[in-house]
Amino acid sequence: MNAAAPQGYDPHAFEPFAVTVDLAVFTVRESRLHVLLVERGEEPYKGHWALPGGFVLPRESAGTAARRELAEETGLTEDAVPSLHLEQLRTYSEPDRDPRMRVVSVAYAALVPDLPEPRGGGDAAGARWWDAGRLGPLAFDHDVILADARARIGAKLEYTCLATAFCPPEFTLGELQQVYETVWGVELDRPNFRRKVLATPGFVQAVEGPPRRTGGRGKPAALHRAGAATALHPPLLRPEGRST
Repeated sequence: MNAAAPQGYDPHAFEPFAVTVDLAVFTVRESRLHVLLVERGEEPYKGHWALPGGFVLPRESAGTAARRELAEETGLTEDAVPSLHLEQLRTYSEPDRDPRMRVVSVAYAALVPDLPEPRGGGDAAGARWWDAGRLGPLAFDHDVILADARARIGAKLEYTCLATAFCPPEFTLGELQQVYETVWGVELDRPNFRRKVLATPGFVQAVEGPPRRTGGRGKPAALHRAGAATALHPPLLRPEGRST
């Protein structure tokens, strides 16, 4: 139930503004980092590509709106969304960032395993995965949001177990290494990477059962799943002088 406004308070004394959520949704496809974009079906920026998102509804929190939009744009059910990594990035509130009116956006970053081709939700004309390294200009200030989200993910891979969020429930160490190489844009030494991962308490957990054949000529690789840890001790630092 809504509480009554305090006596003497005039809610019309301030200019109204809208609140939206914008989502930087990343996945790894064909050894490349991809981001989910939607083609805008209405003005402003009709026909331009943008991050998925939408307005926060009157009885909805920003987090709830982000989960709803993520489900709509990826085709996942809302029950499946809580298992994905979704974190608040920051708030974008420049007065002229949206030509329609004053709009404040709460941006989120989401990491998902490789999914089927997305569908455009709401007023979007279409949606697709784009190679994050081969993008043109985006609508609104979404170039800034996307750059901030990618920098956040690259940094967090050093100190957290976030990389496993890109992987299926059971994965090989080679697939995990591919996540790091894709996000950081570097090539890592395989034996050294394997040694560091297995020496980090709670990072990964071996899966019982037969190994998986990876498609190469080598022997089948053992499967692992994400461990119970959330932080890496010691951190897994990217090579010096390299960045995403």
